[in-house]
Amino acid sequence: MGITKKEIFSPTQNELATFAKVLGHPARIAILEYLFKLDSCVCGDLVNEIGLAQPTISQHLKELKTLGLIQGNVEGTSVCYCIHKENWKAMKTMLSEFLNHDSTNMATCC
Repeated sequence: MGITKKEIFSPTQNELATFAKVLGHPARIAILEYLFKLDSCVCGDLVNEIGLAQPTISQHLKELKTLGLIQGNVEGTSVCYCIHKENWKAMKTMLSEFLNHDSTNMATCC
């Protein structure tokens, strides 16, 4: 696989691709769904809920946090996670704008 030349793409294209990559794993989708379902901070329940090993869950949480879709607070010896509402809303807006594109030539193509 070749190297992606991110510099030739717009910031929006790069950001959309990053969102797609992070959302492209079912474990991350399950984590986000669980956080939305509880609508509060979660401390350590994810291993039992998702069914993956703690290191695996931690790696997925790291990816979601790096992108800014979740945020974490240290409480004692654990980290509690919740949805970062402002960043989630911004991502939804960006993805909606992209997904709402329609081709005017769809009826005449192929």
